[in-house]
Amino acid sequence: MIKAGILSDTHLTHVTQDFFEAVRHVFADCEVIIHAGDTVDVFALDAFRGKTVHAVHGNCCGAATQAALPSQLEFTLGTFKIALTHGNQFGRHGMDIEPGLLAHFPDADCLIYGHTHHAVCHRSEGKLVINPGSFQLGGRYGHPCTYAILEAGEELKGEICEIPARR
Repeated sequence: MIKAGILSDTHLTHVTQDFFEAVRHVFADCEVIIHAGDTVDVFALDAFRGKTVHAVHGNCCGAATQAALPSQLEFTLGTFKIALTHGNQFGRHGMDIEPGLLAHFPDADCLIYGHTHHAVCHRSEGKLVINPGSFQLGGRYGHPCTYAILEAGEELKGEICEIPARR
């Protein structure tokens, strides 16, 4: 089984100690990291050294990050096809993004997007659809700080998790 940590909308211009400690804690047993965009600065991905990283840029990323990362990406996790995008090019809200994703990635087993800061994990048209929500440590827009875990074994399983409160 392969275990992947999924995050989005970190909106970091540099890696803070709080961010580094949070990702080290929640993704400790993940061999793969999937970032669904809005890292803002590509150097935020340095926090995941030693892991396989799949990442796309989002609408808040600067020119250098947009040049370094694609807007969408397809890859395999075990035997499953994963489609990854930030989602802003498909609509503004979760309800209008998902139909566009389903149409654009018809062969994917799992669709992963970000942008809305609203975590979802469900099945639609036989595909697993995941938005990890926002991994920001400040919890913008009233949403809790969340991420997702994806397990690829005999089947795909996803779960939304909240970042533990700091003591």
